[in-house]
Amino acid sequence: MVQSNTKIKNKHGGQAIVEVLKKEGVKKIFGVPGESYLNVLDALYEENEIDFISARQEGGASFMAESYAKASGDVGVCSATRGPGATNLSIGLHTAQQDSTPLVALIGQVERPFKNREAFQEIDFNSFFNDICKWTIEIDDANRIPEILHRAFHVARSGRPGPVLVSLPEDMQNDIVNNDTHGPIKVPKTCTDSDVIQEVAKELKQAKKPVIIAGGGVILSNATKDLVTLSETIQAPVATAFRRFHAFPNSHPNYIGALGLGACKEISEYIQDSDLVLALGTKFSQMTTNDYSLINEQRSDLIHVDISPESIGRVYTPTIPVVSDVRSFIVDLLKVVDQEESDVRQSNLKEANEKYKEFSTPTLKGNKAYANMTSVIDFIQKELPKDTIITSDSGNFFSWISRYYKYDNGGKYFGPTSGAMGYGMPAAIGAKFFYPNKTVISISGDGGFMMTPQEFETAVRYEIPIISIVINNNMYGTIHAHQEAKFPNRVIGTTLTNMNFSEYAKNLGGHGERVEKNEEIPKAFERVIESGLPAIIEVMTDPTILSAKEE
Repeated sequence: MVQSNTKIKNKHGGQAIVEVLKKEGVKKIFGVPGESYLNVLDALYEENEIDFISARQEGGASFMAESYAKASGDVGVCSATRGPGATNLSIGLHTAQQDSTPLVALIGQVERPFKNREAFQEIDFNSFFNDICKWTIEIDDANRIPEILHRAFHVARSGRPGPVLVSLPEDMQNDIVNNDTHGPIKVPKTCTDSDVIQEVAKELKQAKKPVIIAGGGVILSNATKDLVTLSETIQAPVATAFRRFHAFPNSHPNYIGALGLGACKEISEYIQDSDLVLALGTKFSQMTTNDYSLINEQRSDLIHVDISPESIGRVYTPTIPVVSDVRSFIVDLLKVVDQEESDVRQSNLKEANEKYKEFSTPTLKGNKAYANMTSVIDFIQKELPKDTIITSDSGNFFSWISRYYKYDNGGKYFGPTSGAMGYGMPAAIGAKFFYPNKTVISISGDGGFMMTPQEFETAVRYEIPIISIVINNNMYGTIHAHQEAKFPNRVIGTTLTNMNFSEYAKNLGGHGERVEKNEEIPKAFERVIESGLPAIIEVMTDPTILSAKEE
């Protein structure tokens, strides 16, 4: 622990909390103001180094903080009042847990003398949030604020990152904090045993058909460039885990596609047929593994590398388990592996990449009655900057993103592996706060967008020029498709009606466009970019076409 001799005299608990946030390098807090943490808000009023971003609903605030954390590579911070505010916030905490995103949530709580009486808006946060957070803690003694809150940041960013909830009783924030001997805690570097590295190198050398699966750990450790070098050195193809598209450059000849919903079936077949799988920073989620069926354990050896020992052996039993930061592991491995010159490996690589390119190259088709998603994605890919940031909700439209959009040259994707609806537009706001000079686009279905539409006002108020694409087919398309598949002709509850989203944008002070045909797409984007305003582009699509494979 880094020690500090700073004396804090005559500062109340709220001020002490803000002092810790400053030391931790926090620049933005996303929240909805509430009476149970007024002392913190009052301390922020006089603080020039930290911006409080006031959202319209706590779920939207937590999505903004989660996306901001992904963009910055450090801990995101969100805040809410007790009870209803905290429960609204929970969706973003669950998203952070499943996405391994470092997040600290500051939650007001009832006064200490009133606890356990079902006081106004009282919730036992430990029991409520314990399953969706790495750590849940309540600060009962204001003098322990520096100790506990610095630890909260450390827990959030160390090991497998995730969310931490810190409960702040309202009366505790009034108490005086006398001194502070705590500071940010450095995350220790992990070192891979040299014998293990040699064993891994030997296995890779002997393998006839190795394959690499790149998960979120590659992104979190900034290991993409090193992974490219490793893939080229050992002539092994790379597939990315579910919604971890930018872990590996998608136009690289060694890339064979993304796993999960809408994946090319040849990727799974290639992995099933491989004799060695090198899994880097992935927890083997249900979506990545297609219901845990991805790896043929009778045929394939598995080298599983992950920062968290709890993630190893949870789904598949590895031949060689490695607990390590992914980048540190790859750097050490590159020191001992030799350049492969195998015609067989090169042939396998080329064939797998050709299948991916065939699968991911769109065929543009006209439709007199509607615009289509293929044309929207194709336009974004070809006409907008290569380092564009894409965020999205969950929904049937996702199959077009996962199939056709390629992430290269700084382009990134932020999406919830938890499948949370309502994520896309608030997440775009969070990402744009960190990347003000990059194009940031959210893509949502009409169902998902309407979960958090009020946050568009937040974008307008803070002058955050995101582009929010709403794919409108007037239904919960994914659930509609599931119902038709399982109970044909017995669809219920999925038909929707919607407002005019482009007019909604204008009413809130933004820019709005409505696209009904493919030929309208270029001009709509041109007008949006010229406006310089937060914008919604409503795209009217055919409700009978619910996935990329159907178009």
